[in-house]
Amino acid sequence: MGDVTDVISSMLSSSVKATIERYKKACSDSSGAGSASEANAQFYQQEADKLRVQISNLQNNNKLMMGESLGSMNAKDLKNLETKLEKGISKIRSKKNELLFAEIEYMQKRELDLYNNNQLLRAKIAESERNQHSINNVLHGGTSYDSMQQNQQQHFDSRGYFQVTGLQPNNQYAQQDHMSLQLV
Repeated sequence: MGDVTDVISSMLSSSVKATIERYKKACSDSSGAGSASEANAQFYQQEADKLRVQISNLQNNNKLMMGESLGSMNAKDLKNLETKLEKGISKIRSKKNELLFAEIEYMQKRELDLYNNNQLLRAKIAESERNQHSINNVLHGGTSYDSMQQNQQQHFDSRGYFQVTGLQPNNQYAQQDHMSLQLV
């Protein structure tokens, strides 16, 4: 039985030794992981610094484009800035004109469409009026309601009085027109 205990004890000691070795190895790896995380932190810090510098440069360029902080610039730098601005303005005007011409073309097409739709509606209205006219002819025995209205309107002047165009002048009244009336 002593042999079995020696075997078990040696197995345990080798197992314990292996476990201890694995622990030591894991500890050394974790200290390496700490250095890796430090390297990552340094990398991200450098990237953040680069981005801060880039943001600062963009803000300075923006100020220059807006005409601010020009006091520190010499004549050559000012001329370069002016050239850049003129090129930018030229591109902006070109794009603006392109958009305006596209809008004009769209509006002209829309105008033509509206004109065509208007003509179509006018044709439909005329057709509807012709149909109504023919219905009125049938209902009124061949005389349309519109023609009756026109005949009635011909007998009235704009003030609503009957027109007297059908009367012939009578000679007996001509003498009275020449007499003057006197008020007493």
